[in-house]
Formats: sequence, structure tokens, C-alpha cells
Amino acid sequence: MLEQPTIRQARQADAQSMLAIYRPFIEHTVVSLETVEPSEVEFAQRIDATLSEHEWLVAELGGVVVGFAYGSKHRSRGAYQTSCEVSAYVLDAVQGRGIARLLYERLFDRLVERGYCNSLAGIVMPNDTSVAFHVAMGFTLVGVYHHVGFKHGAWHDVAWYERILREGPPSDA
Repeated sequence: MLEQPTIRQARQADAQSMLAIYRPFIEHTVVSLETVEPSEVEFAQRIDATLSEHEWLVAELGGVVVGFAYGSKHRSRGAYQTSCEVSAYVLDAVQGRGIARLLYERLFDRLVERGYCNSLAGIVMPNDTSVAFHVAMGFTLVGVYHHVGFKHGAWHDVAWYERILREGPPSDA
């Protein structure tokens, strides 16, 4: 039987390991529309900024970070306060082992605890694997931004998916 990953909250010290996972998505694909790799310091700052209001988790196998997922601000206007964007990245060598699913399940639980109602995922098209994963996780397509990202010499569409995390905000929202 395969070892089950440990899921825990990310910390600044994980930045280098997470960048090693994220780097190929920046350099060789359009999965991320980021065009320049952030520094380790910048990535660590992103972790701290995200954890102040949302969640950022890592998956470890044998003490090695093999994946991460996070929820982040969708929009800055107050009425969007119960919606967030989510993303997950997993090391290529452990793809297909259910690690992204486990990360998302734990992430959604934590986002609900923080009062979030809606999770949104932007998927650069085409990306059949990510679409299938998000649909399997309960996301539904809500629309497509056409020619919204320019990377590697071409325009790219981004499909937006949503998953309702809870029906209504906490009474103090």
C-alpha cells in the first residue's frame, strides 16, 4: 500500500520546496499564467499574506513537500468577502495518487471554518486533466474569459469554475 501524505499548514520555510513544484508550471506550461518565477522571499511573503485571511496547505510524503493548495482573495470589494479562488499543484512524480484531492478536501474544510461560501478556480485552456479533476471535486463551469492571457507567444482562454462550499455566510459576515 502506498504511503498516505501528511497534510499541514504551509510555512515560510516551505517556499523553496513549493517553488520547485511550481517552477515547471511557470517555465514550460500555461497552467500558470505567471511569466516570471517569484523569488523564494516573495513566495514566502505570499504564504504569510494568504494565511492572514485564507488557507495554504502542503502535502508531505516522508517529510518531503510534494504538493500544495491554497485559497486566496477573489476580489477586493467587500461584498466578495465570502468567495475565494483556489489552486493546487502537485509534483509530477506523485500525480494520480489522490494528493490534490486530499489537499482540496482539507482546504475546503478549513475555508468553510473561516466563513467562505464559494470557491472559484480559473483553468487556462485547454487543460482536460484540470477540468476533469475540478468537475470530480464538484466544480461547475460558469464561463470563459477569451484571450485573457498572453504567454509563450499565444493568447489563452481561462475557464472559470465554481464550487459552493456552504449555502450562506456565517451570521457575523
